[in-house]
Amino acid sequence: MRRLTITVPATAEGRVDRFVADESGLSRSYVQKLITEGHVTVGGNPIKANEAIAAGEVLELEIPDPRPLELTPEAIPLSVVYEDADLLIVDKAAGLVVHPAPGHPGGTLVNALLARDTEYGGIAGVQRPGIVHRLDRDTSGLLMVAKDDRAQASLMAQLKEREVKKTYLGLVQGSVTATSGRVEAPIGRDPHHRTRMAVVPAGRAAVTGYRVRERLPGWTLLELDLITGRTHQIRVHLTAIGHPLAGDPVYGTGTSRRGPDGLERLFLHSWRIELRSPSDGHVIRAMAPLPAELESVLERLRGQEAGQIGGVGSIGGSSEATQSVAPVEKRPA
Repeated sequence: MRRLTITVPATAEGRVDRFVADESGLSRSYVQKLITEGHVTVGGNPIKANEAIAAGEVLELEIPDPRPLELTPEAIPLSVVYEDADLLIVDKAAGLVVHPAPGHPGGTLVNALLARDTEYGGIAGVQRPGIVHRLDRDTSGLLMVAKDDRAQASLMAQLKEREVKKTYLGLVQGSVTATSGRVEAPIGRDPHHRTRMAVVPAGRAAVTGYRVRERLPGWTLLELDLITGRTHQIRVHLTAIGHPLAGDPVYGTGTSRRGPDGLERLFLHSWRIELRSPSDGHVIRAMAPLPAELESVLERLRGQEAGQIGGVGSIGGSSEATQSVAPVEKRPA
């Protein structure tokens, strides 16, 4: 059991749960759970989460020792590109599910992380790696993992404030006209296919930036900035502007779904990430090169038309575009 004593400064105001979460680095939901269980007191008396703090009050916080996670560690190959006392950045392989779920009780990234010789200080009272964002099963590349509550709170706050810079590489069908641009279109549940997402009027605001990295016969390789983080955002936005990702089994059709010769997976890779250290704020940058199975697809395309390797500086077409996609209208059931 760890104990913290927190004195409320004269300038502080607001609810107890918010104040304790900010001061302790614990998630607000976990603080609320501790309050409900009587682990936050003033003068030995339990308090309520929605009570207002008062200047000079002394809050006593008890944090139970983290309990082991009831999952089986599995020796799954794992590429770690960065690690410090706060976090890991892993290069996830395509086909690897991030977290156990119905239908996938094992064989996940979390099972692999538990098998490493890594000490996890506890996330919401459980000894487990803190998954702060996710990648689709078919997407490869960089993923941040927090080692404790404080690091997780910091990373989630950075994500919320859009301070984490995440850049993907994706191969799309056709020739993208502008060398760079933004897609701004709200994303929500597809009213006609409930297992898919779509651009819809009542969706959440979503923005994806892009830059042409290379033009290839019938395809364009893009650098994609995930400015917001909606489910399937990149896949939905690119499909909405008429340039679906190669090899997408959900949003692609015909040629785009099949992809170029030799492609056997979704061509989307989390390539670069930039964030601030939860401990001292210094900038952390990491990069994961394209997996060999994707690089070989590009080499095959380059070979089809030798000499047509277009860097951004040598690409024709308009220089920049902002595209607002018309949302799909909901129809009465």
